[in-house]
This record gives sequence, structure tokens and C-alpha cells, in this order.
Amino acid sequence: MKFLDGLSDDLKKNLLKGLRVLWTHASTSIEGNTLTLGETDFVLSEGLTIKGKPLKDHRDVEGHARAVDLLLDLVRKDTFTAEDLFDLQRLVINEQILDVYKPIGGWKNENNFTTITLGDTPRIFQFSNYLEVPQLMARWLDLLKREVRDPKAPKEALKSFVRLHVSFVGIHPFWDGNGRIARLVSNLPCLKSGYPPIIIENEQRYDYITTLAEYQLANGVPTSKTDLVFDNPSLEKFQAVCEQSWAKSWTLVDEARALQKKQNTHAPKISTSPGGKFSP
Repeated sequence: MKFLDGLSDDLKKNLLKGLRVLWTHASTSIEGNTLTLGETDFVLSEGLTIKGKPLKDHRDVEGHARAVDLLLDLVRKDTFTAEDLFDLQRLVINEQILDVYKPIGGWKNENNFTTITLGDTPRIFQFSNYLEVPQLMARWLDLLKREVRDPKAPKEALKSFVRLHVSFVGIHPFWDGNGRIARLVSNLPCLKSGYPPIIIENEQRYDYITTLAEYQLANGVPTSKTDLVFDNPSLEKFQAVCEQSWAKSWTLVDEARALQKKQNTHAPKISTSPGGKFSP
């Protein structure tokens, strides 16, 4: 990944660790996880639990962190399959649920819903029909293939993230874990183009959920007879939120580069004297 270029091995390791912790905390917090950023870092670094915090919250951050690791491995692949998505869901759910209507590692087998409240009127909103999910996700994987085919400029990578995200969430192909997986896999165009991931932080949860809901109410969800994505002002509003969210990742990269520059400036230089000693 090009955003790591020029960094020492230690700085690369710590930058990836910082992004992994931030990504995990941000995405699980949006879903209601109660661990703070510091507690998430502690759990992932030390493998210990936080007193008074639910065991499920610990499992969720551990599973998401492993999903980040898997995604970073998938960046090196030329093709991305449904089985890769199933593997990600197995990690982010991270628990055994013996329920035929709650499959882990497979598409949903019944319809799922949410409640959207914009203004004063709540609405029950249905995601794509489960019977159409295999066909829709085959189309989504084709969209992903096109979006990662060539390296992109940052603005185009952002647009790819947005298109993949809204279409995936609209289909809602799993019984659970859809948001976390969408925020992971939609980053493949960014990562393959050499950029850090777009991380939606919990502080932006309201704007993120609201603009996504506005897009869904304006355009509906994907069906076998419609496009996966609709380019219109509601998509642009959601894109603006995602663009703002990207700044935190770039800040971490800039900090790592600044530290590398400082290290290079103060690094000892090899003397050309016969003794071969180091000189400041």
C-alpha cells in the first residue's frame, strides 16, 4: 500500500496498528459498542477484558480487528468473491448462533427491515428482497471488480467507496453485520489505489446515518430491475460526509511521515573516512 512507502518498518507497523484500532473502534461504536478508543486499543494489544464492559463488546472488537487484517490481505488479490464476504461476516459476527434464520457465512434467507426517522415521521424500510440477493450480490461483485480495476485519484477513490457502500447497505445481504462489512469492503478501491481507509467515526454517526437514510428514501433499494446506484444530490450529500471522515486517516499518515522525516534528519551518516565510523 503506497501510503506506507518511505516509512521504516517500525513506523509502518505502528501506523497500521493505529488505523486498525481507530477503524475497529469507529465501526463497532456506530453499532452500539461501549468500549472507548483507549479500551479498544488495550483489548487488542493486551488481550484482556475491561471490568464492567460486556463480553460481547470485547468479542466484537476482536472480530472486527481480525476482519481488518483479512481485508488488508485481500488487497493483494486480483479477484474478490462471495466467499471472501462470507469470511468477513464470520469474523465481524464472531459468535456461534444456531438459528436457521440467522446464517453466518451465507446470504440472508428472510427479509430484513429498519426504521428510518427523518423529520417527524418514522418509516419502516425494507432492504432488498432476500430471494434476489444472490443475483444482486453477483452484480455488486462485478461493480467492485470495475471499481478496483485501475488505480484512482483520491476523489475518484472516494466516489468508488460511496457507490459500493450505498449499494451494499441497500441490498443488506446478511442477517447481521452489513454496516461493518460495508465500511470494510467499500475501502478496497482506496487501499488498492494506495490510500488509507475511509473511517466513519462515531462522532459523525448522526450525519452518516441521516444522509444514508436520505439516499435510501430518495432512491429505494436495489432490485433485479433497477440500477445498484443512483447518482443524484442525495448521493453527493452522503459523499460529503465520507470525505470529511477520511481526514482522520490522512492525519495519521501525515504524522507518520513527519516522524520519518525527523528520523531521517537526525539519522547518523556513514563517514567516508577509512575508519568507517559514524558521524552525526
